[in-house]
Amino acid sequence: MRHGVGGLLVCGCGRYARMNTPLVTLTTDFGEGSPYVAAMKGVLLSINPRLRIVDLTHAIPPQNIRRGALVLAEVTPLYPPGTLHIAVVDPGVGSDRAIAYAQIGDQRYIAPDNGLLSRLAAACEPSKIRAITQERWFRRPVAPTFHGRDIMAPAAGHLSLGVDPDELGPPLARLAALDWPGARKVANRIEGIVTAIDSFGNLITNISRDMLAGVPTDESVGVFCDEHETRGIFRTYADQPAMTLIALVGSNDCLELAIVDDSAAAMLGVRVGAAVEVRW
Repeated sequence: MRHGVGGLLVCGCGRYARMNTPLVTLTTDFGEGSPYVAAMKGVLLSINPRLRIVDLTHAIPPQNIRRGALVLAEVTPLYPPGTLHIAVVDPGVGSDRAIAYAQIGDQRYIAPDNGLLSRLAAACEPSKIRAITQERWFRRPVAPTFHGRDIMAPAAGHLSLGVDPDELGPPLARLAALDWPGARKVANRIEGIVTAIDSFGNLITNISRDMLAGVPTDESVGVFCDEHETRGIFRTYADQPAMTLIALVGSNDCLELAIVDDSAAAMLGVRVGAAVEVRW
């Protein structure tokens, strides 16, 4: 897609959307209420006071690029075509890692090129990738420890005013990739891992709804994680009593483990990367 005259967005999918007030989202690991978030908003609004700014989340665990990538892939495609998403989970800030502008599907992104966009790019080939190197779009002076404020936010602000993404810098051949191991299905068994822990302490796995097609949901199926076991796969948390370990397919279409009315992560002591197995 490209940013056209008068807020008209031409989408790579061939659809058109008019955004009278440009929309920018922020995803960071800065923490809720962080002054760093306020600083980025100040830069954005100083360049374009008409911006609408939406906080996706600032609760990504510090330096957790994988969690940031999963959140972006799950949430950002729900936004109107042409939305510009700024993501800052950047343990390599100040190094020679690139800062990328990417068009993926009908959304636009600015992020460090460290794998943060890799989950999105794995699902949909980017139609444009640029390194953000043209210093005329930067805030001065550039702090080596805060590229979100001094490079990413000002670049986004200028894009919202109609700057062509090609003016940001040279093309990048590809985005940095992370390894995203998939679950494995064999006879009467699916092997996966915990990929994330949500704000309720639920354990999100990489076992998809599609992989569970044909798997029984009654007590003949067992779901195992570390030394913990639960029987059956349910539809809702309310299908079991409080303080019960339950397996169900969550809103992101992946199997999850939860403690009804409590935190499975805290109660079970399970971390991201723990093995999960479905057997029937």
